[in-house]
Amino acid sequence: MIRVLLVDDHAVVRMGLKMLLNSLEDMEVVSEASEGNEAIENAHETRPDVILMDFSMPHGKDGLSATEELKNQLPDTAILILTMHDDEEYLFRAVQAGASGCVLKSAPHEELIQAIRNVSNGEAYLTPSATKRLMDEYLGAMKEHGTDVYQQLSAREKEVLTLIAKGYANKEIAEQLYISVKTVEAHRSKLMDKLQMKTRPELVSYALKKGLLGSAIQ
Repeated sequence: MIRVLLVDDHAVVRMGLKMLLNSLEDMEVVSEASEGNEAIENAHETRPDVILMDFSMPHGKDGLSATEELKNQLPDTAILILTMHDDEEYLFRAVQAGASGCVLKSAPHEELIQAIRNVSNGEAYLTPSATKRLMDEYLGAMKEHGTDVYQQLSAREKEVLTLIAKGYANKEIAEQLYISVKTVEAHRSKLMDKLQMKTRPELVSYALKKGLLGSAIQ
């Protein structure tokens, strides 16, 4: 059973989503919230598997701020952003905040349900249109810059990159790969140098473009 926390400032929207998800055999809405601060409090109390988070909430803490805070506090909880904005900027901001993906509010119910199932399994989810735009952007960048630096990464560096992008802390990565935390830090430093990046969000965005979130190491 996938335990879901609904976060949206519109009660009618929450009611409709709750009826939809509770009608499914593998989902249960365990709590609701109308803004970010309430979502954080409810998430700590109920420990949901997935948080369905509205992007824009005018009252209280907004969805992105709440997502970033929750991923630091409850890293194992998947967060799926609901947004009406079909724009790359919102997509990247959501991923940088720690979300496992985005779904448009105008998307069919079947897409939303599949997205919840995907992120509950540790996978990422993007709308088909967003995925195509990211791939087009990435391929364009590869043509502009020539050689794909990703192919120059070692197998271990690719593993570390994928786990970083999925939100794992250095200690958790060390435990999964049976290496020391210092070794993880060394790999991360080399990744930053090779990819010419300085922050974790940059690594996450890069991994997303490479299709590493929710997929096997390439």
